[in-house]
Amino acid sequence: MSTHESSENTTPHMPEDYDTKISTVLPYYSSFHQETINLVRSLPSSPKVWLDTGCGTGSLVSRAIRQFPDTKFLLLDPLEGMLQQAREKLSPCPPERLGFLKASATQEFSGELEERPDVITAIQCHHYLDRENRKKAVRVCYELLREGGIFITFENIRPLTDEGITVGKRYWGSFQKACGRSDEETGQHLRRFGTEYFPITVEEHLALLRETGFRTVELFWYSYMQAGFYCIR
Repeated sequence: MSTHESSENTTPHMPEDYDTKISTVLPYYSSFHQETINLVRSLPSSPKVWLDTGCGTGSLVSRAIRQFPDTKFLLLDPLEGMLQQAREKLSPCPPERLGFLKASATQEFSGELEERPDVITAIQCHHYLDRENRKKAVRVCYELLREGGIFITFENIRPLTDEGITVGKRYWGSFQKACGRSDEETGQHLRRFGTEYFPITVEEHLALLRETGFRTVELFWYSYMQAGFYCIR
């Protein structure tokens, strides 16, 4: 749910207005968080450690922490401004249940964790990366997870055909305009497709996740030009 490296730093939403604008850009954005929580709740046991990379202002953790009372949450983001907002948002929570990691993009993270996470989430952050850095980011998540742990990611998706991209952009643009964004704002955002953020197709996602080594790789959510995947190590 955040920004990343050159990738990350090209986001038009600065930390101070991210939460207010993201729901006018991404259809069903709040569903990304709720469906992630629903999926984790369906697991045989609650996670002991949950790492949210690209945590942004902490919106996912602020929802999840109330539903997983025995889970410790680790938060990682490339922007210190995002992490500071997450600290403020989560300040009412018991500090022993939170760990704020040093600002870093996923693919550049090299910190040591006391315990391997049972869950790693990456919500709307890796589609800013080029293919090589995306592979690195997914590999980092795989290596950090405990055996049997689950990786959940939502990303913008590239349709399979050129015509599909045209239709998808019109469809997505209509949503943004219905949410009050101007023609100029909508056009500016859609022109970033393939130039400032680099979506790959569902098929490419599935192949990458399998190649990384995950034993189970599944698509579990898709709408407009966004999709959610889960993978089990």
